[in-house]
Amino acid sequence: MADISARKRIWGWYFFDWASQPYNTLLLTFIFGPYFAQTATAALVDGGMALDAAKAQAQAYWGYGLTVAGICIALLAPVLGAVADSSGKRMPWIWLFSALYFVGAAALWWTAPQGFSILWALFFFGIGLIGMEFATIFTNSYLPELHADPAERGRISGSGWAFGYVGGVLALVVMLLLFQAGENGKTMAGVAPLFGLDPSTKADTRIVGPMTAIWFAVFMIPFFLYTRDDSNVPGSGVKLGQALRDLGGTLRNLPRHPSLMAYLGSSMFYRDALNGMYTFGGIYALGVLEWSIRDIGIFGILAAISGAVFCWIGGRVDRRIGPMPVIVFCCVTLILTAILIISLTPTSVMGLAVPEGSAVPDIAFYIAGALIGAAGGALQASSRNMLTRQGNPERMTEAFGLYALSGKATSFLAPALIAVTSDLTGSQRLGISPVVGLFIIGLILLAWVKPNGDFAK
Repeated sequence: MADISARKRIWGWYFFDWASQPYNTLLLTFIFGPYFAQTATAALVDGGMALDAAKAQAQAYWGYGLTVAGICIALLAPVLGAVADSSGKRMPWIWLFSALYFVGAAALWWTAPQGFSILWALFFFGIGLIGMEFATIFTNSYLPELHADPAERGRISGSGWAFGYVGGVLALVVMLLLFQAGENGKTMAGVAPLFGLDPSTKADTRIVGPMTAIWFAVFMIPFFLYTRDDSNVPGSGVKLGQALRDLGGTLRNLPRHPSLMAYLGSSMFYRDALNGMYTFGGIYALGVLEWSIRDIGIFGILAAISGAVFCWIGGRVDRRIGPMPVIVFCCVTLILTAILIISLTPTSVMGLAVPEGSAVPDIAFYIAGALIGAAGGALQASSRNMLTRQGNPERMTEAFGLYALSGKATSFLAPALIAVTSDLTGSQRLGISPVVGLFIIGLILLAWVKPNGDFAK
């Protein structure tokens, strides 16, 4: 990498966040997720199911699909990380999983309401999600190589996450201005959907899959141009046996590194809670507040802009005082935000009645979205930096594989708890309440985490 400047390497690394963020913004949270819930609900109602039961079942299907993808990621992530560290090569894996991202996202075009297949929609979405998550493991492991000073890594991580949020905002704006039609058949720009896309077949919404795939392919170019594996490490093929032995040794030694173990446990719970808020936020707005997909998209723009701004700010705070205070502050903020969301109904906010048709509940949910974007983005950026302090510097890809494992090992918890709570209470609104408990458990476990980890010299 001698002929590639440090600045280019950092900017190339930033572009992975820019390229990949639309999978979260457009597909997981604000456009395709609500579209799946809406279309699956309609299909179930057409099959004879009552509307409320169909909404709950569609939400459950979405949760099950994410759970299966999460289990795949949890089982394979640490193994793949160990393979990459043992072979010294990460870039071939990034190419492979980038291809999965592209195929999975592009295939969502074939999810029209006519003949809608819940199974195939979840299958292709899961393929793309697995591709994104695995590619992220390998790209994150380059972070320690971008700057020798751990404090500067916090700024770089925050700036990269902020850059990604900006990419997500821009992609969402493009989607709403050029493709997504409202009730009048026009986009937010007041024109018919581009390419003559027919809203009656939901082509104006389904185009989000191919658009996300093309966005990723185009903006990964700077990453592949400026990011390199260490040329001093010879390519030695896939050493699966050696990788498994190394991984086994790492897992056996985890109890000897209590700070790393506590951090993996803590992040496992608070990241699961955050993913629950992201994953079900759009579906919640659709079902409880009866928003349209366009309304949810506007909500997403606000949340993403807030996330970009506060990732950048959080990165600077991280550089000054370290990632631990940022993580604690963000978790507390998200707990309070979850309580606000749970209190919302079309006629009340925090238990206080408002007139029917009042805009106050919608405004409160917009505020909650801004807080989720701000605290959630800064939390993820500082968490990524915190792992560079907790993991073994010589086994960093493996450490990020374990980080992915801890993030996915309980990925079923938030969807399952939300589903069970919704069934027990009969309320989609109260079904969100388990995320509060998950955040609290994560905060408690942070008490055993050393700010600079067990490997600090």
